[in-house]
Amino acid sequence: MKETQNDYKMLLDFNDWWAPMETLERIYWMIALPSSLFFVIILVTTFIAGDVDGEVGDVDADIEGDGGIGFQFFTLKNLVGFFTIFAWTGIACIDAEYSTAITVGASAVSGMGMMTIMASIFHFMGKLSDDGTLLMKNAVGGIGEVYLTIQPKRNGFGKVQINVQGSIRTLQAMTDDEAELATGTVVRVKEIINDQILLVTKEGK
Repeated sequence: MKETQNDYKMLLDFNDWWAPMETLERIYWMIALPSSLFFVIILVTTFIAGDVDGEVGDVDADIEGDGGIGFQFFTLKNLVGFFTIFAWTGIACIDAEYSTAITVGASAVSGMGMMTIMASIFHFMGKLSDDGTLLMKNAVGGIGEVYLTIQPKRNGFGKVQINVQGSIRTLQAMTDDEAELATGTVVRVKEIINDQILLVTKEGK
């Protein structure tokens, strides 16, 4: 009974908040709530999960959700950013009692600005993660794990899985160590050979 009364009170509170709104403000709120949720989800998955790595032969391929690394303006992520800022700017303008024309105009400009910022950020991140030289330099000093056995004294290639620029990469590696580095061995990157191969050593030596 108590829960029913609480539910009824919440419904009345919602009606008291919703009923006085004009149509434009209701539209902004209907856009703001879901778009804000999707915006938070996109930020979390982008900056925590990072890029998805796929391996084709000996090439470490980066797969970006929107496809390609060119400057992309109309993408799902950017549109979510547009509607999020568009809606909250509109709500703020209505609270400030601006006219409808100013409210809609300010909302559109703010949304487009957010789209431009997000497109630039993801474009930069795509170029950064796709830059082979920069990627390899950032691996130096990093700790990884042997994925495919590496022969001793540079007698053959193996592969190492290592976190570089926020993503787990599978990269070719060699070693100067006297013993082979078996799968699962923890290694440290000493330097880069020919700008593309990791030179590693067993960690703790």
